[in-house]
Amino acid sequence: MRDVFIIGSGQTPVTRGRGLGAHELAADAIRAAMLDAAIPTRDVSALYLGNMLAGILEHQQQLAAHCAYASGLKGIEALTIEASCGSGAGALRAGYMAVAGGFHDIVVICGTEQMSHTPSADVARALATASDWPAEGGRGKSFVALNASLMRRYAEAHGLNDVSFAPFSITAHKNGVNNPNALLKSPLDVDGYLNSRMLVEPMRIMDAPPICDGAAAVVLADGKTAAALHSSLPRVRIRASAVATDVVGVGDRLRAIRLPAAERSSREAYEQAGMAPEHIDLFELHDAFTVISALSLEAAGFARRGEATRVAADGELDIGGRLPIATMGGLKARGHPVGASGVYQVVDAAQQLAGKGDGNQVARAEVAMTQNIGGSGATVVTHILTRE
Repeated sequence: MRDVFIIGSGQTPVTRGRGLGAHELAADAIRAAMLDAAIPTRDVSALYLGNMLAGILEHQQQLAAHCAYASGLKGIEALTIEASCGSGAGALRAGYMAVAGGFHDIVVICGTEQMSHTPSADVARALATASDWPAEGGRGKSFVALNASLMRRYAEAHGLNDVSFAPFSITAHKNGVNNPNALLKSPLDVDGYLNSRMLVEPMRIMDAPPICDGAAAVVLADGKTAAALHSSLPRVRIRASAVATDVVGVGDRLRAIRLPAAERSSREAYEQAGMAPEHIDLFELHDAFTVISALSLEAAGFARRGEATRVAADGELDIGGRLPIATMGGLKARGHPVGASGVYQVVDAAQQLAGKGDGNQVARAEVAMTQNIGGSGATVVTHILTRE
């Protein structure tokens, strides 16, 4: 196994209604990442692409090959990875294994998604394909409704009230203000949270991310290649990469109020890195819904069961707190272009470790963890990055 480093990153602003296809967004992000890495196209030998919805919403399959051609990488190995909302980190996992295993020296990872060109009802139905379709999505149960059920069960089990989940959204919006690439750059307070529209009891619109478009990319290289590149910035190494799965339907998680795949993925990542939760300086969690934020924090060992909302309310997850989360706005404020979100998380984490967090820089950040979740917890991909 070879060491794997992130040598460049790029992203498009998260937007709505620009009219660019997923392949065009990807090409913009890929070119930006390669420019950041200062490498020519001839040095890249593979592209691993995360995407969930292009086949449904854009009627476009073979998307990786399409993106390779659009970004000037014609002819290289190019594969699309699909793990619903965890597709971006799934692509990173594939690229990590390719470099670590010696199959490639330099690869590009990209996540891309276009969603806003389609009526919201069609988007909701497409997203529901990540559920147990015969039992859930095919019966009209949207992902919002399924996560609202999980939120209700969590609140009932732990005696929570209407404002208990608000700190997750408030923190994300506060951090999104300083991110020029975020879709939502307005702060949020408790009143704004409570007055937001109810989607499905008890979930408000401020508990969920917006429908949007975007792409993010990173360039990976083996240790020898990365060392040969002359850069004034600290190098960022991928110290751990772990994937775990669970049943696709949400039923078992409703009963247990846990994310078993997140627990296993986190545990395996810690073991690979030789670390524990106390070693993590920042956590880019999958805050697609506020209840998932709570469950992810608990699964990763950052809070005891039922105490994640208290940890958030105490300010421990703020930029200056014990464990900053969603440091550039997260899925909630930056936006959640589903197949791209896992790569956006890694771009944010890598920038923090390189000291490029600008107004949201986490002081003395040396170890970052990202966790990207597919569906309601069926596929969970965890990475640990370190500043070298």
